[in-house]
Amino acid sequence: MSTLVEENNEKRNQLNKENKKIYEDMMVYIRLSFNKSDQETEEVLMELLDHLLVLQAEGRDSSELFGSDPRQYAKDIIGELPQTVPRKMMALFVMGICYFLSVYMLSTGLIRTILSYGFQQMEPTKSYSLGTTVIIIIVSSIILSVVGYSVFRYIKWSCFRDISKIKEFLVSCFLFGVVPGTVFFAMYYWLPPLGPTLTVPVYWLGIAGAVFLLVAETLRRKA
Repeated sequence: MSTLVEENNEKRNQLNKENKKIYEDMMVYIRLSFNKSDQETEEVLMELLDHLLVLQAEGRDSSELFGSDPRQYAKDIIGELPQTVPRKMMALFVMGICYFLSVYMLSTGLIRTILSYGFQQMEPTKSYSLGTTVIIIIVSSIILSVVGYSVFRYIKWSCFRDISKIKEFLVSCFLFGVVPGTVFFAMYYWLPPLGPTLTVPVYWLGIAGAVFLLVAETLRRKA
């Protein structure tokens, strides 16, 4: 499949500005249907690209291929693609959670280790209330899932539309960055300690983060 993606990237450069815009919208819209077979998806996209290049070489309009409603054309293609197995969808979900935990633990562990062992500015250990930690992980996973789903839905919605890049950037930062980030930090600082307490050296956070990163990378390569 990687060969198809590379070939697609090379051939797309042969499209003119208008055809490239509509094809890339089509490509993004179809690829974001994660419950479809990756191999079949890339084969269909390559076939569409080849047809579009032929039309362009003959001086014909892309509407001869995509019709007057490219979005509906993309929906029709998605409806004909075979679905992927639910196990793969679950693996993608777990991969996202592992990446999230790895980034948080690696960054936190690295910063705390440097400040505590290098500059003696923090305690070399960190205490966690297990009940509170479990709640934070569960709620954060839900928030991450909602944000991820919302991002993909927004990207699909923006396909085949002319939207100001500045406006799109500001809206994306607020909806997908500020709002979930505020909820996460509010939980982190305001939730009371619940359950037994576990104290660990701060460098163990980095080790745990590396483990989550390894798991995420393994799932990504198998996806």
